[in-house]
Amino acid sequence: MSKTETDTSQGQEDLGAAGSQLSTAPREEQLSGVPAMGVVGWIRWFWRQLTSMRVALLLLLLLSLGAIPGSLIPQTGADFNKVDAFREAHKTLAPVYDKLGLFHVYSSVWFSAIYILLFISLIGCIVPRAWQFTGQLRGRPPGAPKRLSRLPAYTTWRTTAEPEDVREAALRLLKRRRFRAHAEGDAVAAEKGYLREVGNLIFHIALIVLLVAFAWGQMYKSDGTKLMVEGDGFSNALPMYDDFKSGSMFQPDELVPFSFDLKKFTGTYETSGPNKGTPRTYQAKIEYSEGADGKRKATTIKVNQPLHIGESKVYLVSHGYAPVITVRDGKGKVVYHDAVPLLPLDGNVTSNGVVKVMDGYRSPKGLKEQLGFQAFFVPTFDPKAGTMMSQFPALLNPLLAVNAYHGDLGVDAGIPQSVYQLDTSHMKAFKDDKGQLLKKLLQPGDSMQLPNGAGSITFDKEIKQWAGFEIVQEPGSGWALGGAIAAIFGLAGSLFIQRRRVWVRAVRGADGVTVVEMAGLGRSESSKLPEELGDLAGTLYDQAPGAPDPDDDPSPIPDPHVVPAEGAEK
Repeated sequence: MSKTETDTSQGQEDLGAAGSQLSTAPREEQLSGVPAMGVVGWIRWFWRQLTSMRVALLLLLLLSLGAIPGSLIPQTGADFNKVDAFREAHKTLAPVYDKLGLFHVYSSVWFSAIYILLFISLIGCIVPRAWQFTGQLRGRPPGAPKRLSRLPAYTTWRTTAEPEDVREAALRLLKRRRFRAHAEGDAVAAEKGYLREVGNLIFHIALIVLLVAFAWGQMYKSDGTKLMVEGDGFSNALPMYDDFKSGSMFQPDELVPFSFDLKKFTGTYETSGPNKGTPRTYQAKIEYSEGADGKRKATTIKVNQPLHIGESKVYLVSHGYAPVITVRDGKGKVVYHDAVPLLPLDGNVTSNGVVKVMDGYRSPKGLKEQLGFQAFFVPTFDPKAGTMMSQFPALLNPLLAVNAYHGDLGVDAGIPQSVYQLDTSHMKAFKDDKGQLLKKLLQPGDSMQLPNGAGSITFDKEIKQWAGFEIVQEPGSGWALGGAIAAIFGLAGSLFIQRRRVWVRAVRGADGVTVVEMAGLGRSESSKLPEELGDLAGTLYDQAPGAPDPDDDPSPIPDPHVVPAEGAEK
C-alpha cells in the first residue's frame, strides 16, 4: 500500500454523481433580492424560506421564548383567582397584558401563529426529504468518479491478483460489512449509514407528533380537583368536582365513567432528626369501579403513583384533617353533625376553616337563624411552645379553637361563597360574660356552651382525615411520550451515524500488474472515514497482497502505512 489522502478541504464540485448529497437536506439556493415572478415568485420565495432549516429553528426558538410568559404570568385557564389578584395589584400592566394575550398565552393569536407556522415548516421539510430518501433507497450507490484520488480518503497499491478477483473480493468484503454494494464497470460502489437519514426523518416526524399531541391535549384535556373525607364517594361527573377546567373542545360526556370511595388515608412522619415531620407514608386506600356496573376493586393511591382508569389519572395531591363537629340548639336538638375539612396553613398541618349551620336552628326566642363558627385546628399542640401552631403533622395532642356567630350567613342571596370562609357582614358575634368575643380551646370531647341558652358546639373525639385528588384526562399524553422517545432516538441516530460511500477500482496497468484504488467520501469531515477505509483496505490487501515496484528490490513488502497525499498539508 503506497499512500492515503486525508485532506478533506479539497473540492468535490467536479465529482459528478459520486459527489452528490449524502443527505436528504435540500440545497440552499442563493436568491438575489426580490423575486422577479410576481405573486407566484413571492409565494415560492416565502415557501422556500418557511421550509428552510434556519427558519424552522428560529420558529422553535420563538415557540420556546413564547412559552416563558405562560410560566411567569398567571393564566386564566389555570387559575382565575390569581389573574384577578394580578389585575388588582398591577393596574397599569394588566391592560397591556390583556392586549398582548399574556393572560392566555397558549390560546393567543401570536402563539398560535408561531405554532402553526412551525407545524407547516416541519411538514415542508419532511415531505421532500422523505421523497428524496425513498428514491435513494430504491436506487444504487453512484458509480466511481474518474479520479478517486480527489476524494477525502484515498489509498492505492499494486497487486499480482487479477482485477476480476480483486473486485469480487471487495464486493464480498463490503457486503459482509453491511454496505449496499454492487459492481459497475471496473469498480465496486458501496454505501452505508442510511440510518442517519432515517433518524433525521424520525426526529422531524416526532416533532410533528409532539406538536399534534400537545394541541390535542390542550383542546380536549380536563383537569379537576376533589376534596374527600374518609368515607366519602366520588363519581366522575362534572357536578361532583370542587374545581374543574378543560380545553376548548372538551365535552362533559367525554369524561371517563368511573367512581371511587375513600376508605382510609394513612400518613406517617419522621419523628426526629433534621427531617422531622417529613412524610414517610402518604397514601389513600380506595375502592373503585369502572363504568356504571363495574366490579368493585380495592387499590392504594400514593404520591406520584396515580390510579389509571382509561385515559384518566387520579392523583393524590393533598391531605388534611376533618374534625367531627356536633352543634345543638338550646333544647339539645342536634342541628349539625358532620366532619368538617380544614385547610392546612403550614407543613405541620396547622389548619383553619368554618362550620356553617344553615338549616334547622332556632334561637331561644324561636326565631330561625343561622350559625357560623370559625375554627382553628392544630394536630399537635405544645403549651411550652408559646404559640397556637402545630409542632408536628400527626395527631399527638389535637386542639380546636372556635368562636361563634349568629344571624344570616348570606348563602340564600344567590352569591357564590367559599365553604372555607365565613361572611360575618350580616351576623353578630356571641359574647362572653365580659362582653368579649366568645371563644374557647377544645380538646376532643369538649364542648363550648353558647350564651343565653343558645345551644352548644362539641368537638367530638373522632377526627377524620381528608385527601385531595386531582383527576386529569389528557388524551394526547401517550402520543407525546412516544414522540419524545422517538425524537431522542432519531436525533441520536442523526448525530452519531455517519453516512459514507466507498469505491474500489481494480484495473490492469500498462506493465500488466493490477492497480487497486480505494476511496471514501463522507457527508462531513470525520476521522472515522479514513480509519474505516484503512481497515477495509488492510483486509482487502490480505486477499490481494501488494506487488513490488519495478525498480524496487524483491524484498518483503512492508506493512501498509498512512502518509499524506500529494497536495495535502504536511
